[in-house]
Amino acid sequence: MFTGLIEEVGRIGALRRSGGGADLVIEAPGIGAAAVVGESVAVNGVCLTVEASRPAGFTCHAGAETLARTTIGELGSGAAVNLERALAVGGRLGGHFVQGHVDCVGEIVGRADEGSTVRFTVAMPEDYLRFVVEKGSIAVDGISLTVAEVGGDRFSVAIIPHTLAHTTLESAGRGQRVNIETDILAKYVQRSLGGDAPGGVTTDFLAEHGFI
Repeated sequence: MFTGLIEEVGRIGALRRSGGGADLVIEAPGIGAAAVVGESVAVNGVCLTVEASRPAGFTCHAGAETLARTTIGELGSGAAVNLERALAVGGRLGGHFVQGHVDCVGEIVGRADEGSTVRFTVAMPEDYLRFVVEKGSIAVDGISLTVAEVGGDRFSVAIIPHTLAHTTLESAGRGQRVNIETDILAKYVQRSLGGDAPGGVTTDFLAEHGFI
């Protein structure tokens, strides 16, 4: 479990394809010095396991499923990545509950300065937009953000200067693909209300379960 508060922006030292997956060597002196083999680290929002660590960084493996469903396989040597170690029991939850399980890949379709903030507009598959609500939480490349607006096939977020300066969003622009994880609480609510069943929440459903 993660919070979406980025601890360090690292760099891809190397990405080597191996047996359908890929081995990632990540340069991150902050996390590398503390990382323990076997622990989880979110890399651009993707939960990966540390297989080796050293003061300058760590190594992990991404399987074929991860490469197919995220942008990890698109990263080249030198690419910047958002990094966060798993939340320790008793630690502060400053962002929101982030699992590191990417739902889909979105695309930045707009970037605009708005006073002291920068508004990013991200298009994403409509199947997942039902979990995105205005003022709700969403993780974009592992960053916990508050949804400013939702409409059509996209949503927007307003990025404050601190977040911009301490994540990969500082250099992000139109056309960039990003990993999206919607709020786990929204998924459970949708499921408990029968949102995945044919017809969704109907009058008959509400009557059957004692709501009306």
